[in-house]
Amino acid sequence: GWFRRLLHKPKPRLVESSLNSSHSASSSPSSFSSSSAKSSSSSPDTSLATSSIPLSLDISASGSPRWDKSYDVCVCHSEGDVELVEELVSYLEGQPQGLRCFLQLRDAAAGGALGTELCDAVRSSHCWVLLITPGFLRDPWCRFQMHQALAEAPVSDGRTIPVLKGVDRREYPRELRNIYYISMVLKESSFRQIRDTVLRYLQELCQSST
Repeated sequence: GWFRRLLHKPKPRLVESSLNSSHSASSSPSSFSSSSAKSSSSSPDTSLATSSIPLSLDISASGSPRWDKSYDVCVCHSEGDVELVEELVSYLEGQPQGLRCFLQLRDAAAGGALGTELCDAVRSSHCWVLLITPGFLRDPWCRFQMHQALAEAPVSDGRTIPVLKGVDRREYPRELRNIYYISMVLKESSFRQIRDTVLRYLQELCQSST
């Protein structure tokens, strides 16, 4: 008789059990957090997948360290490369992130001393693009600005971005030998590389600040 009653004993419905479990979980946040922590630690594949995904930070947020400086990019160039630099600046400023560029002919203060303006441009920028052309190598002010950038960040860390155009690799400045450069063969591809390098640095800057 007892065995027959056991067989015919009504089982609790799955819906009711799931409702009860969800209710107990929501009413007890501490138990929920501990159970979720246990489940995440017991599934290494999931934790590994989430840890390998890079954080996407908003570099344009109001509290971002990006705004600690007036410019994202300072383009150092010779007088004969103005047209190419204007194209580059137009491209960078037209990005969705609205990169802020310092262009000497446009942004330098009228009446300011050349050396002072170049130093201020370097100090107030996160990254520096050195457009190394034959004109750059001949211009003492270009080399002056290059040395200012190296003094500001000797290790570089993505801040100094040399771009070679029309210059043989043997003419690459010795001061930059420990920094990889971009060879401008295809203009559009080089512009993208410059943009990606600047954005990567700004992302890492925001990441380290958080």
